[in-house]
Amino acid sequence: MGSLGVWAVAVAALLGTSGCWLAEGHKSSRRGSVDTASISRTSSQEPHSMEKGKADGNIDQSLSDPDGGPCRRTYCGRGRQCVLMAETGRAECVCQEKCRPSFVPVCGSDGRFYENHCEVYRTACLERRRIYVVHSKDCFFKGNACTMSEYNRLKNMLLDMQPKVLKTGEQSQQRDMEEKRALVDTMFKYLDVDQDGRLVSDELEKISMKEHLEDSLLECTMQDLLRYDDYNNDGHLSLHEFYTAFQVVQLSLAEDQQISVSTVTVGLSAVLTCAIQGTLRPPIIWKRNGIILNFLDLEDINDFGDDGSLYITKVTTIHMGNYSCHAYGYEDLSQTHVLQVNVPPVILVYPETQAQEPGVSASLHCHADGIPNPKLLWLKNGMDLQPRSSKQLSLIANGSELFIGSVRYEDTGAYTCIAKNEVGVDEDISSLFVEDSAKKTRLSVGNMFYVFSDEGITVLQPSECEIRRHMKRTERIVATYEEMCPKGEGVSPQHCVWSSAVNIRDKYIYVTQPLLSRLLVVDIQAQKVVQAVTTDPFPVKMLYDKSHDQVWVLTWGDMDRTHPTLQVIPQASVGEVHHAIRTTFQRVNDFFIPPTNLIITHVRFAFVFLKNEPAVHKIDLETFHRVKTISLKNYSCIPVSMAYTHLSGFYFVQCQSKSHLQAPPQLLIDSVTDAVIGPNLNITGQPFVSPDGRYIVTPDPQSSKLIVQTVSFQGELGLNQELDEPIAVSDLAFQPSFTESNQHVVVATSGSGTDLLFADLSSGRTEVLRSLKEPLAPQAWPWGGPNRVVVSSGLFGQYLVTPSAESLFVLNGKQRTPHCEVSDIKRGNTVVWVGEV
Repeated sequence: MGSLGVWAVAVAALLGTSGCWLAEGHKSSRRGSVDTASISRTSSQEPHSMEKGKADGNIDQSLSDPDGGPCRRTYCGRGRQCVLMAETGRAECVCQEKCRPSFVPVCGSDGRFYENHCEVYRTACLERRRIYVVHSKDCFFKGNACTMSEYNRLKNMLLDMQPKVLKTGEQSQQRDMEEKRALVDTMFKYLDVDQDGRLVSDELEKISMKEHLEDSLLECTMQDLLRYDDYNNDGHLSLHEFYTAFQVVQLSLAEDQQISVSTVTVGLSAVLTCAIQGTLRPPIIWKRNGIILNFLDLEDINDFGDDGSLYITKVTTIHMGNYSCHAYGYEDLSQTHVLQVNVPPVILVYPETQAQEPGVSASLHCHADGIPNPKLLWLKNGMDLQPRSSKQLSLIANGSELFIGSVRYEDTGAYTCIAKNEVGVDEDISSLFVEDSAKKTRLSVGNMFYVFSDEGITVLQPSECEIRRHMKRTERIVATYEEMCPKGEGVSPQHCVWSSAVNIRDKYIYVTQPLLSRLLVVDIQAQKVVQAVTTDPFPVKMLYDKSHDQVWVLTWGDMDRTHPTLQVIPQASVGEVHHAIRTTFQRVNDFFIPPTNLIITHVRFAFVFLKNEPAVHKIDLETFHRVKTISLKNYSCIPVSMAYTHLSGFYFVQCQSKSHLQAPPQLLIDSVTDAVIGPNLNITGQPFVSPDGRYIVTPDPQSSKLIVQTVSFQGELGLNQELDEPIAVSDLAFQPSFTESNQHVVVATSGSGTDLLFADLSSGRTEVLRSLKEPLAPQAWPWGGPNRVVVSSGLFGQYLVTPSAESLFVLNGKQRTPHCEVSDIKRGNTVVWVGEV
């Protein structure tokens, strides 16, 4: 039988010891460190069920019988399988027809070698006798002078007798195997005297006598080849058995399986099976973005079956993308699996309710995210709307907006927006009331911009350009006698100094006062400052972690940033006295928290950059502890900023420029493996990602262009277009397209001039607004970040605001025109949008 110097040792070394598989075909996942974003909708199927691959069945369907057929309740034992008898329809156990072609040789208690455990139990079933595995590598050679080591010497000697090919240059394992295969082919042809493709005992004995091998073979004879490697005991050796004896690896991959496209619904489990087959196939190695997965302790990709399958226990959108498999040592032959992750629609309507007087126009908006893109349709009071036959109604942007030109009493009703795609449906209702004197029951405090300037806080209603409230700098904080901006802050005359603000679930606004070492809490409903929270000196930047309801604050210590700290305010949306908790991170230069959206409602990890350190530190947002450090040293990259898309899980890292002449390219990090993939093409500058994760826009400081990249639903990152960008971009915002659903417009401000850019990402069309007055000088805004912000009015809003040094501009994004200018707002470079409350 064949030598035991086989792949079993390699399998154990590469993949670790195999556990017992559950009936579902996977093990429970181990706790790891991969950021798997939570999904806001779950499928109605069981979370551990397997989806069938749409293209070629590479996703297992072992749990596809929802009713549970007879075979689902029948356990047949090893070596047997359950079949439904056509005559009776009953389940019966029969001997397994065939085993998976894996070569992990074992010795049976009947004294025979078997290719794997399955063959042992299958043979036992067929022969109706008990055969079990004997765990002794010399089990065949008991009482036989030809031991394992002697038998190996025999085969090595036979190989050495063959003429060798002169080796040139570097030899790969694959080329070595090709040469070995040629030697074994030559040997087989020489031994096969009658050229019938079979080696029998007479032929082996004749060669032994002809070549006078008896004196050289010590305790083994040529007949031992037949005795030990005739797997099927048919009295001769085939070329296949001869390959196995000499461990010649033969691999093949069908041409139509070189690329496999599979689709799975988010939240379910999936298994990708490698289609590479062959004799003595080594263990299968899986890669994602060039990173080997087999050796990583991943949370959701942590089991590799006996057949080399890749298991993903709970699929999320970060798992989409390309996976490649190859046999260990044979990378030239590989298969690519393209995994698309489908997501059921998640819908949002605006407004939930509205009252209008007869004769005016009304709009009802509907936004849905999902993969593939959901289709939208409207019902009125449960009945289909037919806007094509009505001049009164019209659908805009693929149904994203239902426009009623002149409302009448009969237009009163409940309008249901329904979103559908291949994997689900979602709906929501927007109610319209038509009344003679439609008055709001209370004065709305939502749909406002809060602008923080030298003079205090201005609450601005954009459509009417109306200042709804102005909180002066001398206004007192509720329950204290302290002024909002007391004297002594900044230069004389007295004015407010702000640096960063965040919206806390449309309940509160937190805003930092760096020179006062504190932040203020503004109650949106009361439109008053209700608390001052003391922080370490010079709080300059805040981000809101919506998943855990906490505010993260970066403080500098002083203007020279000599003692920076990172602090956290827990339970930020709760109406109580708040306090800041100091974390353990020192020398913090900046930090990044990935955003949430309709689909991704939970984020687990943040990233911290330390001063002059070529690394990003992954932080658990729940425990504040460092999970791991991702080194960027090999790329000499000191991180400046990050962006993230949940589609395929790419992080984009901007690296610090070593000089004004040359900036290093962005780096890509894969959030599944936490590994650096490499440079993002040759793109430099700060990356911005659209709210749905589909567009990555980078203003290139060297080429004066906006570089637009897209992420497909198969997780492929591609260069979409390069748009002319005649301004030095300070800040950039995304606004939903008013003509196409699931598309975006980019709005970019200039940090040095008076121009503003509109760029349509779907068409590439750009427009420039001019004469918006000069922005703040960069030295007048020392807190980092843009010196001229641009802030949009949410998912359904058409207005944006951007400050100049002495005033504030409201822009109409739908018409791409200036809407109005609000004067006497100086240094209003801290702006927050508050939606419907």
